[in-house]
Amino acid sequence: MNTLAVADLTPGTWEIDPVHSSINFWVRHLMVSKVRGRFDTFSGVITIAENGTPSLSAEIAVTSINTGSIQRDEHVRAADFFEVEKFPTATFRSTSIVTKGESFILTGNCTLHGVTKSIDLSVQFNGVNPGGGSGTVAGFEATVVLNRKDFGINFDMPLEVGGAMVGDKVTIDLEIEALKKN
Repeated sequence: MNTLAVADLTPGTWEIDPVHSSINFWVRHLMVSKVRGRFDTFSGVITIAENGTPSLSAEIAVTSINTGSIQRDEHVRAADFFEVEKFPTATFRSTSIVTKGESFILTGNCTLHGVTKSIDLSVQFNGVNPGGGSGTVAGFEATVVLNRKDFGINFDMPLEVGGAMVGDKVTIDLEIEALKKN
């Protein structure tokens, strides 16, 4: 894993603050619009080693999906999609990070629906702030596009006019604020 070239991100443990962070997504619906949603429950830790080498581990409670429609959320939690009774969480464990201009590519193992795949997140470091009394915070933005079928989420309802009711590609946007713990 490369050394993170961001001097302000000091060694130690940085916990993701779920109150000041969000994990949002969107997927095509009926080929002409987007359904948007979020996950309300998640946690994670960024660890910066003394030599500046970063690592990240995170967990999302898939059961906390929120698309603004109780009926749709229940369907997405069921066997057609997430099967939350069998697979209640998704996890991410970083394996490497490389500088790409002013941003970073964070590679790691994502486990979703019982399937583990290596994925790349495009990450923007937004800096460090002394915080509002709770301690030093760091901010990040990240985006990744996943193919749900790569994770065994194969629900398919073809449309008579072509295409499908739900797209295969899901765009995930993360806004992360992490609090320095030590």
